[in-house]
Amino acid sequence: MNRNARMIVVVAIAVLTAALASFGVYEGVRRIPPVKVETPSAFVVVAAKPLEMGIRLTKDDVKVIPWPARNPIEGSFSKVEQVVDRGLTASVVANEPISEGRLAPKAAGAGLPPVIKPGMRAMSVKVNEVIGVAGFVVPGSRVDVLVTIRQEKDSMTRAVVSNVEVLTAGTKYDQGEAKKDTKPIPTTVVTLMVDPSDAERIALAAAEGQIMLALRNPLDTQATATAGVRTGSLMAAATTETRAPRPVVRRPVRSDPVVASHVDPPPAPRVVITYKASKRGEEVLQ
Repeated sequence: MNRNARMIVVVAIAVLTAALASFGVYEGVRRIPPVKVETPSAFVVVAAKPLEMGIRLTKDDVKVIPWPARNPIEGSFSKVEQVVDRGLTASVVANEPISEGRLAPKAAGAGLPPVIKPGMRAMSVKVNEVIGVAGFVVPGSRVDVLVTIRQEKDSMTRAVVSNVEVLTAGTKYDQGEAKKDTKPIPTTVVTLMVDPSDAERIALAAAEGQIMLALRNPLDTQATATAGVRTGSLMAAATTETRAPRPVVRRPVRSDPVVASHVDPPPAPRVVITYKASKRGEEVLQ
């Protein structure tokens, strides 16, 4: 057997040995029984599908799933019967846990009334695309209510209510039709949550003038404190801002000497008269 043949035999034996060793390890690992680690779990009621605010929950709207017991959800429920026939105060998505904070009290019913906080009122105002801030006024946003009262000589605009929470945008009919046609929800009515005194101001503003909504940052909680603006002051401010100041023209100071307006005439020359014999002569003195 030559040298090349011996090399081929050695390589073949090495490959066969490695294959047999790998197969033996694989079979040994495969026959090891799996170790099951039991994780303590609890049962939590979650939404079976996306649910809107104000609906009354039924058995078809929720389901029970296992939840890790080491991460409990505060205010959650473990049985479907605990949430059935209760109104939903906030919209939820599919598989989102249903907690006590998202449900109305058992005797409160469903719809919008359970969402209203104690001492507050829900008031709807008619809006259009402009008044509704081009559709950006959505449930949960904060707005200021402005009113413009037109008078014969001097109209006025002022913020009557500030930092108001929007409960709903659009009517239930608008929302249902939009979902059928897969179109954006038209905002024809905006429902605000206000206290009784603010409700009176908004009602008077809607009756006496035209109201507008001003969208504000939810982190900005300071009340809007302005004196309003009138037509006269608005036009005066615009005129003052657009009018350019006149340049100051400085006249140069004349450096030539001042000439007197009255000049005294020169004195009359003195004349001396002389006589030589019969001849008369005159001599002017300088």
